[in-house]
Amino acid sequence: PHAGPVESKNKAAMSELVPEPRQKPVVPMKPMGINASLLGYIGIDTIIEQMRKKTMKTGFDFNIMVVGQSGLGKSTLVNTLFKSQVSRKTSGWNREEKIPKTVEIKAIGHVIEEGGVKMKLTVIDTPGFGDQINNENCWEPIEKYINEQYEKFLKEEVNIARKKRIPDTRVHCCLYFISPTGHSLRPLDLEFMKHLSKVVNIIPVIAKADTMTLEEKTEFKQRVRKELEVNGIEFYPQKEFDEDLEDKTENDKIRQESMPFAVVGSDKEYQVNGKRVLGRKTPWGIIEVENLNHCEFALLRDFVIRTHLQDLKEVTHNIHYETYRAKRLNGSGGLPPMTVETEENHESNL
Repeated sequence: PHAGPVESKNKAAMSELVPEPRQKPVVPMKPMGINASLLGYIGIDTIIEQMRKKTMKTGFDFNIMVVGQSGLGKSTLVNTLFKSQVSRKTSGWNREEKIPKTVEIKAIGHVIEEGGVKMKLTVIDTPGFGDQINNENCWEPIEKYINEQYEKFLKEEVNIARKKRIPDTRVHCCLYFISPTGHSLRPLDLEFMKHLSKVVNIIPVIAKADTMTLEEKTEFKQRVRKELEVNGIEFYPQKEFDEDLEDKTENDKIRQESMPFAVVGSDKEYQVNGKRVLGRKTPWGIIEVENLNHCEFALLRDFVIRTHLQDLKEVTHNIHYETYRAKRLNGSGGLPPMTVETEENHESNL
């Protein structure tokens, strides 16, 4: 009889230890195609709109470089591309203005707005390129400039206190102007593209295409393509960067048919059949810049701005800049020399 209270004590202790039976959690079903009408509207489709609003606020950077001999209409073409005076334009030949002895680099920044979208456009001009008697290594200042922009971006990126948005001065696209000789490419053209196709997106362009007949133009384009292929020169869009079959099909068409774009630039307007068009007046008629029967300017504009602008930026960041970055960090054993690093070393030496 005296064991009763001890037993009841143990029972009480036991009941404290044993948790109360809980309801079993519901086992989630295997993911299935959810019927939206069953659940009502979720709102996933607004993600694109959210991204659009964010990018609209920050705006876009686009840096385009033009390279080629004087007198090939580089400034005019860039002005035609963006429908405004964005590149330096000299009114006629100026006696005081001598040909630069070395290649200069001139960057001019503009903000262009269209339909509420702001773009910070920088046009990088290279006066003096290919204008000397001896043009040996005249591509070096251009390569140096391109690499300096990568270096600037890298230094900002490896800082301990990083900017939320690093100013992007990297060259996204390089329009290389080929003289409309109708013969083969000059050694200078091949030399430039060979060296720089590894560090920047090169788009070859045949300038002043209205100086050739249609047959000459077609023949010259094929010859240029063949020469680039024989010399192993990769221009944008590079084959190895096609992400999927759709990209490959689209880019193959550009590589095999459009490249290099034979273009005519003009910032003068003329009246043709009651419509105002950009064009060049000749004794036998007006060459319309945006008419595909006359030249391939419209194709180039659509390619650079309307279909591939974002891709040009991505290839610059993910391929050319990454290649530079990996080489740079490997070479300096981790990080580029910085003041922060030297301070740390100084502290460790104390």
